[in-house]
Amino acid sequence: MSGQKHILVVDNDASRRHQLETVLAFIGEHFSTGTQDKITDLFSEEGQPLTVIVCGEITAEISQLIKDNPACPFVLHDVIDKNAIETCVNVIDELSTPLNYAQLTEVVHHCHQYHNKLPHKHASHPGNKVLCRSLIGASAPMQHVRFLIEQVASTHANVLILGESGTGKEVVARNIHNLSNRSKAPFVPVNCGAIPPDLLESELFGHEKGAFTGAISARKGRFELAEGGTLFLDEIGDMPQPMQVKLLRVLQERTFERVGGTKSIKADVRVIAATHQNLESMIKDGGFREDLYYRLNVFPIETPALRERKEDIPSLLQELVARFEQEQGQSVRFTEQAIASLQEHPWSGNVRELSNLIERMIIMYGEQVVNVSELPQKYRHIDVEEYTPEYPEELQEREAINEMFSGFDYDDEDDTGFDSFNDDSSENKVDVLLESGLNLKEYLADLEVSLINQALAKNDWVVARSAELLGMRRTTLVEKMRKYNIQKAE
Repeated sequence: MSGQKHILVVDNDASRRHQLETVLAFIGEHFSTGTQDKITDLFSEEGQPLTVIVCGEITAEISQLIKDNPACPFVLHDVIDKNAIETCVNVIDELSTPLNYAQLTEVVHHCHQYHNKLPHKHASHPGNKVLCRSLIGASAPMQHVRFLIEQVASTHANVLILGESGTGKEVVARNIHNLSNRSKAPFVPVNCGAIPPDLLESELFGHEKGAFTGAISARKGRFELAEGGTLFLDEIGDMPQPMQVKLLRVLQERTFERVGGTKSIKADVRVIAATHQNLESMIKDGGFREDLYYRLNVFPIETPALRERKEDIPSLLQELVARFEQEQGQSVRFTEQAIASLQEHPWSGNVRELSNLIERMIIMYGEQVVNVSELPQKYRHIDVEEYTPEYPEELQEREAINEMFSGFDYDDEDDTGFDSFNDDSSENKVDVLLESGLNLKEYLADLEVSLINQALAKNDWVVARSAELLGMRRTTLVEKMRKYNIQKAE
């Protein structure tokens, strides 16, 4: 019971106080009691009690104590008038009269939860800033993961991290290591699925010189390299059965031998395993040892899929973009509509898929703002009208003239393009300029309408193919058809 918080009972009525003492002693709680005139001294002596059970009259001193200590939960019992503390949210429960054992047990549980979930408690943890920076998100699933990490980090228990690929299982493992008393020792990751089965034993336990062909010298394994620290076995579900037996022995006896050796080596290593597979199903199918599963599954942590915490996507985007900007010197931004569309995506690849998408957007639209229309097709889950800019007619006319004469090179020594344009026999001859002149704007507009009609007719009025033939974007062609009121004849 070392380190257990005390319950402070404050009551001027000796008989009622004795009843509370009897029940608290029966359920095994540590407590101290006193009268109301000594409440301030008793509270200071207890440091931070689990709770204060206030009985009888609510004096001004008690009311002030409750208001001054929001981090402590208070419980009322047989109180005469509670109007003075009606607005105090740290008054969390009221015990019935007569006392009820089941209710008192539940109230004690509520008090423990009040302390466990204090907002400033997590912020005050020495490693919490690092923890929050690497585990992004304020959603309930992520808060629960952070809570579990902080609970298990200071222990020596084996941890099994479960979750889909890309949910950050190694990030969780590293945070457990960084918050533990092993943080100054090595964190050694091993991907069990990436190492051939015949090499995995040597990789984990090392080998002696001459243990097998090619073993020209002795070599330490990952268990020795992680001595005093943490060994992270990623994709433990891919570990072959013979190695599962040997790993189980190490977990049980805390000793191992190198391949080809006979000397037992002690293993002061904390093991954290992770997998995206359902190990319980694998046990039923004979693919994973049940005894190893229970050795590893002392403290399970499930990493939530991104689709289960979509409210974290805006903060994840901000953090990942900041990381890319720091690493690559380029950034990208997303409109509110783009973010809303991304929140509708199922994210089968989870955070890893989101990171890949951001990198792709930086390559394509570096230092720009990305809207839904710029996202790859599968990420467009909401309809947003695409912005099509309108340009001044002077600019469009200038572009049309540039396109008309773009095929002529006036700097060419033989002046072939220019001569052919002015040659009477040339097909490119423009012989419509009258003595009285012409309206160039109207002429170019008529020419543009004629070319658009020809392209549409040639492609059975398929706009996309017609735009390709004219060397322009589909949206530009649509705008020109609207401008000139070009419609297919009925």
